[in-house]
Amino acid sequence: MAELTRYSDKDLQEFRDIIDKKLIEAKEDLKLLKGQLDHSDDHGTDDTGRSFNMMEDGSETMSREEMAQLAVRQEKFIVNLSNALIRIENKTYGICRVTGKLIQKQRLKLVPHATLSIEAKNAQG
Repeated sequence: MAELTRYSDKDLQEFRDIIDKKLIEAKEDLKLLKGQLDHSDDHGTDDTGRSFNMMEDGSETMSREEMAQLAVRQEKFIVNLSNALIRIENKTYGICRVTGKLIQKQRLKLVPHATLSIEAKNAQG
């Protein structure tokens, strides 16, 4: 039996559905993160001691930095998913960019924006 060189249109549609769903979720998560970053939470601590405010400011800064990092990662994830949709349009989706072979379906279902097969990923080490 000849080795497949690309996924069928039916398979590509299945992957498109998975990616579309993940994109909606990712964009919603990003919107929530950005919303939290845009609003500085007022906990009504104006009348509490100065040292407590300083401690709170420090922890708030840390969580804001973490949220900002999460937002950047989420934006990158959205770009990667969008690029995967382009590869579906081009019918090059699911082809390992190193080996040129098809990436296993199971891997693509778990990591739909993958561009490397497990073999190529492991070789990178």
